[in-house]
Amino acid sequence: MSAVEIKNNPKILSCDFFLDDVLNICPKLLGKYLVRKIDDKKIIKLIITEIEAYRGEEDLACHASKGRTSRTEVMYQEGGHLYVYLIYGMYYMLNIVTGKKDQPQAILIRGTKEVSGPGRLTKFLKIDKKFNGKKLGVETGLWIEDSNIQLQYITTPRIGIDYAKEWKYKPWRYVAI
Repeated sequence: MSAVEIKNNPKILSCDFFLDDVLNICPKLLGKYLVRKIDDKKIIKLIITEIEAYRGEEDLACHASKGRTSRTEVMYQEGGHLYVYLIYGMYYMLNIVTGKKDQPQAILIRGTKEVSGPGRLTKFLKIDKKFNGKKLGVETGLWIEDSNIQLQYITTPRIGIDYAKEWKYKPWRYVAI
């Protein structure tokens, strides 16, 4: 695919796709392609199969529950921005901000058909902190493409958030079956 073909690809989702509420976007994101262009040569397309929603300052599992900080500032941007952070000093987590400006929400990409686990996924796609705050798009080297794939899914409580009190029970993890 040449650069011209990529930029004129009608399947590439604009950032406007992510301006809705996170809970409306999550089911629509399953089955879409997560696309990464590496070194201006290699293009990798993976089918999104597992995601989690994080929704606002009231959600105790959401980083924004601590308020606006230098770390969470990107979550307060409009949908389509990338929120990438390091956990356990070794794994980067890829999140896509959703919603309107000043309404912090994000979708954690937990896995694809080809790679399971959010840390393994970012390692495979060579995604690190330099993506934080950037917008999805060809210019960034990371974007989402539409597909004709319709995946059935279930919702479950999110993983690894026992500290979040009643919020840990929210069925905001979406998993393709």
